[in-house]
Amino acid sequence: MTDNEGHLQTNFVASQSASFYASRYRDDNLTGGHVIKLGPGNDSAAEEALAAWPRGLQVGGGITIDNAQTWLEKGAAKVIVTSWLFPSGEFSLDRLQKLSGSVGKEKLVIDLSCRRQSQSWFVAINKWQTVTSLEISKWCLRELSQYASEFLVHAADVEGLCKGIDEDLVKVLGQWSPIPCTYAGGGKDISDLELVNRLSNGKVDLTFGSALDLFGGTGVRYVDCVEWNRRHPR
Repeated sequence: MTDNEGHLQTNFVASQSASFYASRYRDDNLTGGHVIKLGPGNDSAAEEALAAWPRGLQVGGGITIDNAQTWLEKGAAKVIVTSWLFPSGEFSLDRLQKLSGSVGKEKLVIDLSCRRQSQSWFVAINKWQTVTSLEISKWCLRELSQYASEFLVHAADVEGLCKGIDEDLVKVLGQWSPIPCTYAGGGKDISDLELVNRLSNGKVDLTFGSALDLFGGTGVRYVDCVEWNRRHPR
């Protein structure tokens, strides 16, 4: 996570293996979970998770046109791409088009994690430390949706703080995104699932991180999330 000054902090270090978590998701039939490789040296853990829940998880972190297909062959349901789309910090539509053409639109998720700037949001890369010029807008989401099947959007300013979601961002994602969209950042209570569902008119999903008891949190119980999902099938 990052604090308000952009400094990196560690909220939780797991004592269990990656396959432990993937197996839990598999046993509860939770598809679409995110395996994010933050930094080097995480390939083996990601491979372990994918082996435990083949075609049930999405993988991101260091995804490029050179390795995306390999991760799909290793068992990822989809690949999540972020920084590779921003050579020298500027968005490249050409790179997105080539990657989408290589792996297929249905296998691609675009990470549009962002930071708030005045009354708008701009995509942030490099562990959310570099704010780019790509603005989250109706036009942007419509244009990019041609090349991917989902968006993943972390609200970097509130990520990991467990102090509440960015309600304004959830609202505009619900209004503007023409494809499935998952929001992350600030979730602190099971009621946030209903809140995001209501603010987005049922068009945006919420993912919990630091608040979840499975990851050392105290605000949200994993079993409650599983039950909520069963009551609200997509």
